[in-house]
Amino acid sequence: MGQRTRLGVVMAVVVMTVSLSWATVVPIDSVVALSADRSLPQVDFAVTELRTALTTAGHAVTVTGLDGVPNDDVPTRIVMAGREQTAIIDGMRQEGASASAFLRAEGFSLRRTTSQGRVTYWIIGADAAGVMYGGLELAEVIRIAGWEGVENADQNPYMALRGIKFNCPLDERTPTYHNHNGDSQRKNVLVMWDMAFWKAYIDDLARFRYNYVSLWTLHPFPSLVRVPGYEKVALDDVRSTTQTKKMTMDQKIEFWREVMRYGKNRHVDFYVVTWNIFVDGSNGQYGLTDKHDNAATTDYFRKSVKQMFLTYPDLAGIGLTTGENMPGMSTAQKEAWALATFGQGVLDAAAAQPGRKMTLIHRQHQTGAQEIAKTFQSLFENPDLTFLFSFKYAQAHAFSSTVQPFCNKFVKDIGRLKTIWTLRNDDNFYFRWGGPDFVREFIQNIPYDVSRGFYYGSDGYVWGREFLSTEPETPRQLEMDKHWYHWMLWGRLGYDPAMTNDRIIQILGSRFPQVPAQDLFTAWQEASMVYPITTGFHWGNLDFKWYIEGCFSEPGPAETASGFHDVNRFITLGTHPGTDYVKIPDYVNAVVAGKQLAGTTPIQVSQRLHGHADKALQILDRLPKVTDKELRLTLGDIRAMACLGKYYAHKIRGATELALYRKNRDQTHQAAAVRELTQAAEYWDRYTSTALVQYTNLILLNRVGLCDWRALTAEVRKDVEIARGATE
Repeated sequence: MGQRTRLGVVMAVVVMTVSLSWATVVPIDSVVALSADRSLPQVDFAVTELRTALTTAGHAVTVTGLDGVPNDDVPTRIVMAGREQTAIIDGMRQEGASASAFLRAEGFSLRRTTSQGRVTYWIIGADAAGVMYGGLELAEVIRIAGWEGVENADQNPYMALRGIKFNCPLDERTPTYHNHNGDSQRKNVLVMWDMAFWKAYIDDLARFRYNYVSLWTLHPFPSLVRVPGYEKVALDDVRSTTQTKKMTMDQKIEFWREVMRYGKNRHVDFYVVTWNIFVDGSNGQYGLTDKHDNAATTDYFRKSVKQMFLTYPDLAGIGLTTGENMPGMSTAQKEAWALATFGQGVLDAAAAQPGRKMTLIHRQHQTGAQEIAKTFQSLFENPDLTFLFSFKYAQAHAFSSTVQPFCNKFVKDIGRLKTIWTLRNDDNFYFRWGGPDFVREFIQNIPYDVSRGFYYGSDGYVWGREFLSTEPETPRQLEMDKHWYHWMLWGRLGYDPAMTNDRIIQILGSRFPQVPAQDLFTAWQEASMVYPITTGFHWGNLDFKWYIEGCFSEPGPAETASGFHDVNRFITLGTHPGTDYVKIPDYVNAVVAGKQLAGTTPIQVSQRLHGHADKALQILDRLPKVTDKELRLTLGDIRAMACLGKYYAHKIRGATELALYRKNRDQTHQAAAVRELTQAAEYWDRYTSTALVQYTNLILLNRVGLCDWRALTAEVRKDVEIARGATE
């Protein structure tokens, strides 16, 4: 008897035994037989999720392998298989169904058949990831809508790569960008070495349809590898600002091997991305410096890149930036150094491990796409290597506009090569954001033909464990869990932008049954639109030039000593080029000249913000008092965002009125400016008082400095005095 036959007999006996023992206590029509190849870890994860959903719904669940699919003993079956499982495919066809012939990698078909009173739900995946995603889909539908909600479906990924940009503070000695001068960086160093964190985080990524994590650091190698010839650079232990975690380098290597292996088992790959040239943590050993013409540095980087792949069998790729610390170098010099280090290191690794697939990501940042392509031609010819560009698609603020024109020249320059897009959120750190219509439109506007996908995340914040709640969990909650809705939207809509708002409303209704789901969905989306409308109008393109949750930046871009963006800066700062917003000076000149301007005027922008914020607040005011902690905190966040929207609505109108007064000296405009800015200050007070119920403040942000809502309140009130004095 063959091994597969023996396995089938054993599984059949197990199923029969379990079924007979349950028959006395569980009605047969509540038993569900679930059959899948659990030797595939991605499939096993989906089986666990499905079993949890079914058990919660009151079903008893039997689980078998694909050799033990029951025929007649249970009325409801779920069969999960890859399309290469011909016996399963034939069985499905005998019941009158077939999978899509157009499944791509990660795609799946879900079918429901009925035969002789027995219902079977078939999940057929293009690969193990497709089976997993199909299983997660069915589990979700059962959880939010029951069996009645299950419909035949075919899904393929819209974006092939859907990833996370994760600034990873490995150690105070090997920091992420730009050094650990922010609270979120300092407080999350030890979190990066917590396996429980990574397992929970990766599980969430799989549920949300992300398929990779990119870990970004200035110089990761001393914390991750022991480089031949440079062994003393390797760092034992993990140092934060307050503690030292004792670990040998061997233990650190085993830790990250386990993290990457766990990710692979959830179809979540890992990449490591660097800025250059940084040698933090090397302590000048072996003559290492950050100079491009240092032969020791070049050799060290080349060997470090190779060693990363040799050390980590599940590492999918490595990425580089030819910028941030390459002063005085020409584009040609930057790319020559990058090829001699990262390029040759990847080629060395490929030669040492033929047949292993590896990816090199090269950011187009402070360099040129055509120079990159010319320099790295040798990598394009290696069948084991994938070369991808990366481009900062929306500067530092994805929450600005659904149209981002910054990549137009880049798209032409790269020709037939492919890119992934850096989508930066350096706006929303505190509050639970959720605007599905914005995310869907944003993703669908990304140039598709040149795209392999995106990674989404922040430079100014580390999304590890939260550290700001006034009602913290023990241990502290994962930021991914707190902001689950936000992260779910970018992942799920990246996989399937056709995912409907009706489905999203059902998800909200299942999680928060205490309030009407439609009301929650609408209030959440309306309040969330405060971010892109405000930042689209008041456009500080880089993270150090604008932070909406504090209305401030570094002092230089703010043109104030404190960094607060006062009413004067709201007059002078321009608008996002992907919007049709009219700048305040242009609007004022047109009004005074009696001319019409195309586009959305500052007055209309103010009205839009009022409309979104008012709608959210009206819904919140009619909702019942809730007892669920997560829902209560979510509603508090929505209220805070709406009050912030009212603040900016009044401020933009006040800035416009003040600019009109300065132009035509009509005192009705001055009076309107004082009135609007006074109301803005009142809503700032509501914003901060709402936020401070749920969050501690001060917070030190690594790109803009200290965010102190109480201190900023004095700056807010100065706007009124500026309008009263009508000074420039």
